[in-house]
Amino acid sequence: MKRQTPKKTQEKEKERKKRKMNMMRGKETITPGDESRSPNPIFPRSQSGGDDYHQSQEEAALNSSNGGMRTAETLLRLLPIAPCIAALVVMLHNSQTNDFGSVSYSHLGAFRYLVHVNGICAGYSLLSAVIAAMPRRPPKMSQAWTFFFFDQVMTYMVLAAGAASTEVLYLAFNGNVAITWSSACSSFGRFCHKATASVAISFVVVACYALLSLISSYKLFTNYQPPTTVNPNKPSIQVATFNTGT
Repeated sequence: MKRQTPKKTQEKEKERKKRKMNMMRGKETITPGDESRSPNPIFPRSQSGGDDYHQSQEEAALNSSNGGMRTAETLLRLLPIAPCIAALVVMLHNSQTNDFGSVSYSHLGAFRYLVHVNGICAGYSLLSAVIAAMPRRPPKMSQAWTFFFFDQVMTYMVLAAGAASTEVLYLAFNGNVAITWSSACSSFGRFCHKATASVAISFVVVACYALLSLISSYKLFTNYQPPTTVNPNKPSIQVATFNTGT
């Protein structure tokens, strides 16, 4: 049996210490025939493993961000439900009877329109909130366009109903001397005050839907890539492309 010389023993000892130091630092010099060994099981030597780790970290951060945005959008879409129902209920119970006669919201087309629009907006807000809460990857172009379109429609519907009802209230409070319309609110004050409250709440709904319209517009048009720069000397057509998020 051959005994190792002191010189070879010292070289092996140095190599062992060097390997130990490299392992503590998280790296190790690869020697021929030793590629399969990993100095640190937590940080694999293969480049693909490191890339997968960083990619998974980025995906986790992206999912967390998307989850936060999805929660915020869901809450914003639930926000108009309360004022919609409040305006609807106040107007539905708005009627008054006294010595001058009786008046109800159903006698005025603008107030009936306001009630119907608030009911439609409350239902749409609930439905859109449920859809917005569902995780969807990759982003769907159809959903972005649907939210954008209906948010705009609801905003203008509530705005039109509020504007028409405001005009009726103005005439009820002030009348019109040119056509000899007298003020009705002097005789039906409680009816006018409840109608005013309902219209004011409806304008809160308008503000909520204006904010939702801005958000849906941003989410839609950020899915498009800007047109690429081309040679101005060559005629061409620039077309924006949909970004799938990949």
